[in-house]
Amino acid sequence: MNTTPLAERMRPVRLEDLIGQEHLSSPNSFLFKAIKSGNVPSLILWGPPGVGKTTIANIIANEIKAPFYTLSAISSGVKDIREVIEKAKFQMGVVLFIDEIHRFNKSQQDALLGAVEKGIIRLIGATTENPSFEVNAALLSRCQVFTLNSLGKPELEAMVHQALEKDVDLKKLNVELKETDALLRISGGDGRKLLNLLEIVIDGINEDPCIITDEKVMQIAQQKVALYDKSGEQHYDIISAFIKSIRGSDPNAAVYWLARMIEGGEDVKFIARRLVILASEDIGNANPNALLLATNCFDAVKLIGYPESRIILSQCVTYLASSPKSNASYMAINQAQALVREKGDLSVPLHLRNAPTKLMKDLNYGKAYKYSHDFPGNFVAQEFLPDEIKGMKLYDPGENARENELRRYLGSKWKGKYGY
Repeated sequence: MNTTPLAERMRPVRLEDLIGQEHLSSPNSFLFKAIKSGNVPSLILWGPPGVGKTTIANIIANEIKAPFYTLSAISSGVKDIREVIEKAKFQMGVVLFIDEIHRFNKSQQDALLGAVEKGIIRLIGATTENPSFEVNAALLSRCQVFTLNSLGKPELEAMVHQALEKDVDLKKLNVELKETDALLRISGGDGRKLLNLLEIVIDGINEDPCIITDEKVMQIAQQKVALYDKSGEQHYDIISAFIKSIRGSDPNAAVYWLARMIEGGEDVKFIARRLVILASEDIGNANPNALLLATNCFDAVKLIGYPESRIILSQCVTYLASSPKSNASYMAINQAQALVREKGDLSVPLHLRNAPTKLMKDLNYGKAYKYSHDFPGNFVAQEFLPDEIKGMKLYDPGENARENELRRYLGSKWKGKYGY
């Protein structure tokens, strides 16, 4: 009996066999050409779980035949990095693959910098988090970033059919795939999880013919699969319930969903990052302190980590849930961006233009501009929007104490313009 998981058995060994990621696997793509030429640069593979990051790293190892070392950021430290670098000094073209590189702290990432810069190693880092936030700028500047897309239903179903048709063990069985919705839903777009779930379901049904239905998948999954998965459907459902509970001003529900994520091992920075977003999107100027607290919460949990971060998160969550709400700032930027896309690049009014040269001054750049601080109350009425959209209201303060105060202030200045 083959004890290797199905996802590992089905892992492609050539880039052209990768399902999905056609922008990386097509013969005209930079990555395809780099692999075929053997001239692979240091790179970061960024994308959701189970979409092919580790597979691409293995394909590179297989294709270029270079010495290949693998480290996991979860279990490796600076000592492990230095050991690989020392070995690489006596080998040519060494490739070092680091899974979940975003989990490396600054000192661990700094330990890679010199070796990457000097070409002692070619780094391949895999991350589910935005590398702009999670990878040191110095290291990031020496790597090319390749973004992997989420897998859609056609790609995921193709993986299932390919496994049933080509896997040495599964193709011997009489499997009838009647429904796929439950398989796709539970795996949450993670190809690795999907294939391993398929194998669990087939083993669990243990009948001839093996008829796969959504009902049977759910029965077996509830018995044998942990349904909370940081990369699966529960991850997205629970964060959705969490955000909606805070938006709905229910601190009780919010702290419950927080506890579910903490108990499920959710990344503390993932939770805190979404609180920062929510503080602006759903609270905004109704309570400007919300963004300050959420930002400080994010900084604090990065320093503290679990288990104490749960207390910091709880304070922030209950505060945000109990705060007045407004999405006026969020709606304002949405409308402004839609307006830019609709109207194009409208000209800046002459009186607002910068005039660093004599020619620009002769062309009346900035000539009629009025310096607000020269007038009573540090305000003077003048037009700041392009002529084509002058008077258009984009920010409409919400109905709450703080923004009502802002509305009154704006109304006292603009005297009815913009509807204030």
